[in-house]
Amino acid sequence: MLALVVAHAVAALLAPTLVRFLGPRAFVPLAAVPAITAGYAAWQFARVDSSAPPLEEFLWVDSLDLTLTFRMDTLAWLMTLIVAGVGALVLLYCAHYFDDKERTKGLGLFAGSLTAFAGAMLGLVTTDDMLLLYVFWELTTILSYLLIGYVSTSKASIAAAKQALLVTTFGGLAMLVGMIMIGESQDTYLISEILADPGSGTFISWGVVLLLVGAITKSALIPFHFWLPGAMAAPTPVSAYLHAAAMVKAGIYLVARFAPAYADLPAWRYTIVTLGAATLLLGGYRSLRQHDLKLLLAYGTISQLGFITLLVGYGNHGTTVAGLGMLVAHSLFKSCLFLTTGTVEHATGTRDIRRLSGVGRRMPWLAGAAGLASLSMAGLPPVLGFAGKEAALHSLMHPSGGWWSYDGLVLLMVAVGSVLTFGYTARFMWGAFARKDPMLAGDAGQVTTVTHHPEWLLVAVPGLLALAGLALGPAAPWLEDLISRHTGLYPAGEDPAHLVLWSGAVTPALLLSIVIWVLGTALFLGSAPVAALQRKAQVPLDAGRTYQHIVRGVDRLALEVTGGFQRGSLPTLLAIILLVLVVLPTIVLVRGVTWPEDVRWFDTPAQVGVGLVIVIAAIATTRARRRLRAVFLVSVTGYGTALLFLLHGAPDLALTQVLVETVTLVVFVLVLRRLSGRFPDNPTVLTRRLRALLGLATGLVVAAVALTAAAARNHDPAAQGLVDTAKEYGGGNNIVNVILVDVRAWDTMGELSVVLAAATGVTSLIFLKQDAVIRARRALRHSWRNRVTTPDDGASTRWIAAVQDLDPTRRSTIFEVVTRIVFHTIVLWSVYLLFAGHNAPGGGFAAGLVAGLALALRYLAGRGYELRVALPVMPGLLLGGGLFIAAASAILPMFFGEPPLRTWIIDVPLPLIGDVHIVTSLLFDLGVYLVVIGLMLDILRSLGSALDDQIAEEEAG
Repeated sequence: MLALVVAHAVAALLAPTLVRFLGPRAFVPLAAVPAITAGYAAWQFARVDSSAPPLEEFLWVDSLDLTLTFRMDTLAWLMTLIVAGVGALVLLYCAHYFDDKERTKGLGLFAGSLTAFAGAMLGLVTTDDMLLLYVFWELTTILSYLLIGYVSTSKASIAAAKQALLVTTFGGLAMLVGMIMIGESQDTYLISEILADPGSGTFISWGVVLLLVGAITKSALIPFHFWLPGAMAAPTPVSAYLHAAAMVKAGIYLVARFAPAYADLPAWRYTIVTLGAATLLLGGYRSLRQHDLKLLLAYGTISQLGFITLLVGYGNHGTTVAGLGMLVAHSLFKSCLFLTTGTVEHATGTRDIRRLSGVGRRMPWLAGAAGLASLSMAGLPPVLGFAGKEAALHSLMHPSGGWWSYDGLVLLMVAVGSVLTFGYTARFMWGAFARKDPMLAGDAGQVTTVTHHPEWLLVAVPGLLALAGLALGPAAPWLEDLISRHTGLYPAGEDPAHLVLWSGAVTPALLLSIVIWVLGTALFLGSAPVAALQRKAQVPLDAGRTYQHIVRGVDRLALEVTGGFQRGSLPTLLAIILLVLVVLPTIVLVRGVTWPEDVRWFDTPAQVGVGLVIVIAAIATTRARRRLRAVFLVSVTGYGTALLFLLHGAPDLALTQVLVETVTLVVFVLVLRRLSGRFPDNPTVLTRRLRALLGLATGLVVAAVALTAAAARNHDPAAQGLVDTAKEYGGGNNIVNVILVDVRAWDTMGELSVVLAAATGVTSLIFLKQDAVIRARRALRHSWRNRVTTPDDGASTRWIAAVQDLDPTRRSTIFEVVTRIVFHTIVLWSVYLLFAGHNAPGGGFAAGLVAGLALALRYLAGRGYELRVALPVMPGLLLGGGLFIAAASAILPMFFGEPPLRTWIIDVPLPLIGDVHIVTSLLFDLGVYLVVIGLMLDILRSLGSALDDQIAEEEAG
């Protein structure tokens, strides 16, 4: 089963390529995958109809004990035949439905999505794990969004796709919560184990209700029925597959799957029966007023889905037999009728029943196929739909509480719904194939008929589906035997219902069917007064309009909330964040926490002195009115923190903090060139006091949380034994660096990706005016070069490489000399830190910052010209190269049968030098080193030289 799901995925990936070469004919080989699946299911029936149905288990994540489990019992087998069989025929139909022009309009994506959808449905109906079922469930949601919105230029298609996505995703999330509630209560997520021991109680009942929300939304039951008519904006093959045989059947499958376990719960019974019966009536009522063939079938589909859901969820043997029979019949006749509609539209150019005339005479074979399907939909013999509806009426004919009970009301609603079904079925046949008076078209336009005969496949596929329904009519008892293992989960009772065309006697169910046919005929013949009545009797509540109001309301609420909390003021936003940080932990602290019994405030007097300096600098920062002064005071707190690290015996952290603080200071200074010298706001005394109070409260809360967190420890520290582990497996004494490149190297890999994204964002923000800047820079450089005078005797000394490109009025000879002296030393120091970092303070991150500061020194001496000479590569090359090296070092051990990020320790004896200690994680550190250098180069180019060029452009202008 998993192999078949994978085969669908592979076919979906190959579909765009096949369409590119074969055009619409690519659907023919794609149809082979679901066809093989249907053949496999038919071949497996002997095993399915046994006490041990086919079961496949594949271990996915060993550490989480996560297993892919697939099980094909009777219900899964039946759904597989429907999904795969109808899917193969729909794909064949697509081969002639689309023309060659479509291959450049996204037909490849459509073909891949439709094939992938068939695979997702196959996984959904065969998996035995609820969480995996949810994964396939959401895959069908996403793929249906792509298929419904295939015509990307149509606003109606996009709106319908979004509507279906939102509604079914909401239901899917509710279903997931229900699955978790049931699974955690029963301590298993395997469906077969839950059905064997379903459990009970309020918690289970709520989980079941949430489970049903997913089924109701997927199968378009009230109040979520409105998305299905909108989905008719999709191409007709999508409607024939998703909205007749596949997607909408997922909800029915879910109900049928869990009904044996939970049908006795009142919450289940009243939800399913009430919503199913109401949907049956509403869908039939709405279909009688439709002029579009697809909309008529869409509302009819809603009605039939309500009927089938009622039957399979009712919870007894007879209704389950009838429900599964109707499930098969509906998949056949409704997909046939949708494809018939597509063929009619293909041949005439319209689906409006007021304009269609004489189509039946011009296409008799298509009319015959539609006629057989319509017999099944209306519940007339000798097709499967008649057998299913007779079984349904028979099973409801003996209400347990009497005719005036709830069960008696259900029978009445089913009978009325069947009358409506007969009426709209007759309306479909008359509208699609009958000859009509040209005056009937009215405002719809001119009456039209067949303009060209469609390809034979567009008639043959609906014909095959109709013949299947006809063949299963007499074979209905055989079908009942095939599904008996599932229907046998319910007691049969004294007078069980059966799938038969004729029981040998005139039964009450048959008499009721005759009454339904007579009333249905009268309903169709009296369509004019019925239409007038519908125009007058408008339903006061419209679920579609309610959905639109809810969506607009959520959008409005989001806008108001965003506007209330994010007013474009950074102080206000920061105050809100800090206020939340203060309030929530304070509530916990007030309710009672564990405080430490003994607090050691400091180890040496030097720590107290440094702490006082940090506090004084922080207070002075809040009182500073000039930006540059505030930046330097903030840096004092950073450097003070680094000194505290050093006094606590953490030189590696101290080194990193100093480097980060220095880089931050450089960045601040670069940016401040484009800002005014003073802070623009002049807050009132009250505002300043409130800010001070909030800052003090934040500090106190953070300190209190730190103290209580240390006192509340009830387990051994996670870092216990980490030093010995680092030495043994990481091969280094610098525990900080070993953690970064060995213990939590995957986290570091993610952080490198974030750095790459941040660098890209910085570049895109700064280089918006790059073209104009480049022109201005070239003009200014040309003028400065003309002003540079070089003595004839060659006595001029070039301390930096780009001296000829600099404005002489902005040069500093002393700074250039210092740069010339220390630059190479700093670079060598960075290389030393890179190689020594595994055993001594350093590492790739610190080494990269040092190299970046060396580049900053070159930039300050010679602006962007000197920076390009110092490192003439694009930052993206360093960023991407570093990430590639880090990823390669993670993957490389896998080629030798080791887990990713495996570190090898090698000691190489060298003459005169001695043993050289080498660890392969140095490659990962090298990647970090290059990424940090690339980030620094990107910052200096964007916030440095790019801003220089913008300033020069403004001065030149």
